[in-house]
Amino acid sequence: MEILATIWFVLIVVLWMGYLFLDGFDLGVGMMMPFLSRSERSKRVLLNSIGPVWEGNEVWLITAAGAMFAAFPHWYASLFSALYIPLTLCLLALIFRAVAIEYRGKGHSERWRSFWTWALAVGSAGTAFCIGAMLALTTIGLPLNDHGDLVGGAFAWVSWPALVGGLGGLGFSLAHGLIFLGLKTQDEVRARSRRWAGRIMLPAAVPFLIWFAHSITQRTWLVIPVLIALAALIVAFFAVRAGAEKPAFILHGIYLIAGLAAVFAGAFPNVLPSSIDPANSLTIASASSSDYTLNVMLIVTIVILPIIIAYQIFSYRMFLGRIAETHIPEAHKLPVAIRS
Repeated sequence: MEILATIWFVLIVVLWMGYLFLDGFDLGVGMMMPFLSRSERSKRVLLNSIGPVWEGNEVWLITAAGAMFAAFPHWYASLFSALYIPLTLCLLALIFRAVAIEYRGKGHSERWRSFWTWALAVGSAGTAFCIGAMLALTTIGLPLNDHGDLVGGAFAWVSWPALVGGLGGLGFSLAHGLIFLGLKTQDEVRARSRRWAGRIMLPAAVPFLIWFAHSITQRTWLVIPVLIALAALIVAFFAVRAGAEKPAFILHGIYLIAGLAAVFAGAFPNVLPSSIDPANSLTIASASSSDYTLNVMLIVTIVILPIIIAYQIFSYRMFLGRIAETHIPEAHKLPVAIRS
């Protein structure tokens, strides 16, 4: 039954929305580490702002990819094989980012910390770009043959949708991270975050807005969610300028969710359009698993997903307060005898 496949398509879209909304600010904070922080203590403020939640936020990425694999194996196989190179780079970026967060505080030299600071920034930027490019390509299309395989070589995916999606992922994550820092920090870090957010929010949104607007060419009524996204973005911009970070953060999320709803609704019922022949496109019917598999997965999801969401809500409530440089102790220094 296509209704089960449709339900799973919607669930996977929701998972990608959740990932970009939650891990987006983690990536943005990571990208801003070398630029926003002027002292070691302020850098540690940035790290501590995402420290309790960044690993939990990445669960949404794993869950989204896993759901694609189980519910739509042909979609997963075609997309991940076509994008083997960028997704391998994305995996390396994720690894580099995680190692940077964990290893940065293990050394005591300026060179050590600087290296891992830049590793975190590059890993975060690479992840944001690759995820954005992948999602844009899966809604706009890849050159696929009638077997669902990429034609045109290993770099046939390099196209304007990949560029727009990648730059959009970078821009959204940067702006989202800066708004989050304004919401989570105090004093000078908060003030600098607000200034940066006010400068880059609108320019950084241009690539995503181009992607969102493309959905209108597929279904004209999708102008409604696109306009909602645009309105939410503009109001979020003025909220940031006014120092209302919480409404700005929520509105920036609405901008993302409305825009992603538009692009995936525009692609539906295709899960991976073919840019060379619409007949080669993968649809929810042709790419999905059996009804039995989808039923079992749905039952498990109904049981497990509320528990995961409840745990994340609990985690965020536990670490709800703002962080200031005065909350950060001096870095520990090894005795001379040990250093030598």
